[in-house]
Amino acid sequence: MFTYFLIWFICYPLALLPLALLYVLAVPLYLVLAFVVRYRRKVIVGNLTKSFPEKSKREISRIANAYYWHLSQIAVEMMKMLVLPRCILRNRYRCSNPELVNRFFNEGKSVILMSSHYNNWEWMILALDEMFKHHGVGVGKPNTDKVFEKLVNRARTRYGTEVVFADTVRETFERYETEHKPAAYMMLSDQSPNSKKKCYVTDFLHQRTGVIFGAEHFARKYDIPVLYYEVIKERMGKYRVDVQVIAEHPNELPEYEITRKYVGLLEQTIRRKPQYWLWSHRRWKFKFDE
Repeated sequence: MFTYFLIWFICYPLALLPLALLYVLAVPLYLVLAFVVRYRRKVIVGNLTKSFPEKSKREISRIANAYYWHLSQIAVEMMKMLVLPRCILRNRYRCSNPELVNRFFNEGKSVILMSSHYNNWEWMILALDEMFKHHGVGVGKPNTDKVFEKLVNRARTRYGTEVVFADTVRETFERYETEHKPAAYMMLSDQSPNSKKKCYVTDFLHQRTGVIFGAEHFARKYDIPVLYYEVIKERMGKYRVDVQVIAEHPNELPEYEITRKYVGLLEQTIRRKPQYWLWSHRRWKFKFDE
């Protein structure tokens, strides 16, 4: 009941406001998150300190505060997603080189788009089916609050993108690939794995890190080209998606090479603008031996 009240009586009315006004409301939200409740401050500072051992405490604190401001903007942009018109979405969230992706559609091939919780990933889900010729499929982890998940997915899928979770992802790949219906599978592969034993372990941001390799698994099984996309913030509320190929023929590469390349590209992205990654996530729950 509380979730319904929150979405329909608070978030939805606020979403009707212009984005410019919502960003004004993001300021007090930032102040509360950063200086009053100090939302997951220990997790954020701990993750940053271990990831950037070369930076001073002052630099770490500066990145942490910049992250809180970014998180506040993402919060109001997520609310706006409930009512964001298609024409505004196209203007504010665009791909710089869609022809790279569309080439595979013209060849009758699906693609796997690997990325992370960097910048505004929610608008990417909303825009996915619009951005490319492929049918967009967002692959994610289910939310523990099923009511919230249902309401948010209603917003995510307004413009055609399909959202699937772990319990149906295998059937989804099987259906589209056996029926030869080219899909663009958006897979955020930066989350902590569910099992310490079922992941690829590598060095990432100065730490031994377990990486889920579902994207590589499906790429090899169905011979699907794998692409990496980086979401670049051009200004407040305006994003550009740059795409590059990781593997056009996955089975020609050694095992885990796709995942290794992805991790390398993601680290480059984070190092350029670290405040835009999801530092409040407990990414390094598992410890791995050197």
